[in-house]
Amino acid sequence: MKAKIFYSLLFFGMLFAIGCQDTEARRPIQQSSGSFIKESIVRNKKLVAYEEKQIDSIIKSNPTKEYLASKKGYWYTYEIKNETDTLRPKRGDVAFFEYEINDLKGNVIYTALELRPQDYLVDKQEIMIGLRDAIKLMRKNEKVTFLFPSHMAYGYLGDKNRIGPNVPIMCTVTLIDFKKETDLKKIKNENNSNKQ
Repeated sequence: MKAKIFYSLLFFGMLFAIGCQDTEARRPIQQSSGSFIKESIVRNKKLVAYEEKQIDSIIKSNPTKEYLASKKGYWYTYEIKNETDTLRPKRGDVAFFEYEINDLKGNVIYTALELRPQDYLVDKQEIMIGLRDAIKLMRKNEKVTFLFPSHMAYGYLGDKNRIGPNVPIMCTVTLIDFKKETDLKKIKNENNSNKQ
C-alpha cells in the first residue's frame, strides 16, 4: 500500500515537474498587424474625398452664391445676412433656432415644421456635430445653408430614421435669437414668483 502511494506521488511529481519546465509564454494564435486600422483609414479618406467632390459640385453649380469653407470641414452660404449685429452665440448662451435638413440634391429629409423650433444650450448640450459649430458662426436673424459632410452630420450610424449611414446633408438654419443662460434663469424665476 505504501508503495502504491509512493509511486502515485512520484508519478504526479514527475508530471508536475515536466509541466513546469515549459516556461516560454504562449503566443497568440492570430497576431494583429494593424492592417484593419490602415484599411479603415484608407476607406474613410476615400469617403471624405467622394463627399467633398459632391459638395464641390453643388458649389460650382451655384456661381451666384458665395460659399465659405469653415475650419471644421464644412461649407456654408448666407441666405439672409445680418450686417449690423456683431454678437454671436457662445458657450453658456441659449440659442433659439429653426432648421430644415435636405439631401445634397435638395430633397427634403426633415422640414422645419417637423423639427420644430429648437433651443440649444451652446456647448453644453448634445446636437449634431456640425450644428454645434455652425450655430456659433451665426448672428441673430441670419439664415444660413450649411453643407455638412457625413462626419459632421450623422456619421457612420445615420440618425437611425431617415438619414442613412455616411450621408452628407444640406442644412438650412435660421438663428432666431440667443440669450445668456443666466438671464433666462432670472426670467423664469421672476415668472414663477409672479405666479405665486
